[in-house]
Amino acid sequence: QVQLVESGGGSVQAGGSLRLSCVASGRTLSKYSMGWFRQAPGKEREFVAAVSWSGGESDYGDSAKGRFTISRDNAKNTVYLQMNSLKFEDTAVYYCATGRPPWTSSMIKDYDYWGQGTQVTVSS
Repeated sequence: QVQLVESGGGSVQAGGSLRLSCVASGRTLSKYSMGWFRQAPGKEREFVAAVSWSGGESDYGDSAKGRFTISRDNAKNTVYLQMNSLKFEDTAVYYCATGRPPWTSSMIKDYDYWGQGTQVTVSS
């Protein structure tokens, strides 16, 4: 059974940084793309970033471009999301997910396994 466990969330002031991690078990991540999504209260789940199976390609949602960086360490079965210059509107629960295709995708339907989420709260 595939399990994804996110960590690294917390409370930070606007302008600060956080680094999220997602560790997978039950599946060798090196064959799959990985993505980060987020969901704020009352809003739909939103694409944040994705990385291809090799780490050679990445894609970002408009809200993340220039501030967030996705990376992966296949030897550790782990994907990361470095978030800099955080804004109040980045406040959300952040989820990692494994993608069915090996290339990046921003579509929720292309992801099959999801973590439980980690809360990020940015105070202004």
